[in-house]
Amino acid sequence: MANKLTWLPSLKGRSLMRLTSFTDEEMMNLIDLAAQLKARRRAGVRGELLHRKNIALIFEKSSTRTRNSSLIAVQDEGGNAEYLTRPDIHFGKKESVKDTARVLGRIYDGILFRGFAQKSVEELREFSGVPVWNGLTDDYHPTQILADLLTVKETFGSLDNTTMAYVGDGRNNVANSLMMGCAKAGVNYVCCTPRELWPDEAILAEAEAVAKKNGVEIKVFDDPKKGVKGANVLYTDVWVSMGEEAKTAERIKLLRPYQINMDLMTATGNLDGKLMFLHCLPAFHDFNTDVTKECGALEVTDEVFESKYSKVFDESENRMHTIKALFVSALSDPSLA
Repeated sequence: MANKLTWLPSLKGRSLMRLTSFTDEEMMNLIDLAAQLKARRRAGVRGELLHRKNIALIFEKSSTRTRNSSLIAVQDEGGNAEYLTRPDIHFGKKESVKDTARVLGRIYDGILFRGFAQKSVEELREFSGVPVWNGLTDDYHPTQILADLLTVKETFGSLDNTTMAYVGDGRNNVANSLMMGCAKAGVNYVCCTPRELWPDEAILAEAEAVAKKNGVEIKVFDDPKKGVKGANVLYTDVWVSMGEEAKTAERIKLLRPYQINMDLMTATGNLDGKLMFLHCLPAFHDFNTDVTKECGALEVTDEVFESKYSKVFDESENRMHTIKALFVSALSDPSLA
């Protein structure tokens, strides 16, 4: 028999706008629940914790990991999910976000949103009356970071005494959420980025306050080799976020010195020790896309992406387990587990 699942009752009915939506304890408890759900699934156990629960998946942006992780997470626990794109509903066009929220909240038990404006997901939460989860906005990507932290914890056995170095666009949604996630989890965070892409001052200050409380540090460097020294995790993201395609040539020129390659992995000083590479995907690491056929590998080389240090597909799988933990903790009861 699989062990009984446990999670904090305080998570019942909760929405996720950004990682500060949860206390540090609640965030870490969600990661622990995801690990339990992952172990149970691998043991061949399927649950009914979302039986007769219906979740709307509103997607303004295309997706591989978030969409499929959410669908399977619901189905694994006996629930149903409906994938809704802008052509499927009147979201923000013929109908306001506020009105859409009030309609869908009468029909569904929860809503996951992946789109552009942070304001949209916050309006869905305010007016739907059901839990709403941020699957990505232009400002934050909290569900990704839950998966990242789970991957580091299961690979190293603990998050203690770990330093995460993010290399690339230091003010995008992944970098914003990763900085706060590390601070809340007690992981040292280093951002290696050109000064033109420095983190937003208010977001940086907020994360620094949390990091100080948890006895860890946040540092920002414009010299990537200096910044990654001592790091245990090197993390990157695409250089051009969705909606910024017009800046492709400019970003490639600016960020080329921030590519994660074996020289940068070696610069950590941990090549023979505790070291891993993460990427939220998709990654421009090979020569099979329109962009890389012309420019070559961008944010990471194929040598690193395919190396023993790369845990990107563990990380990708963990999107499903952490999203499932969000759904289960908000919509089910620990006594039923």
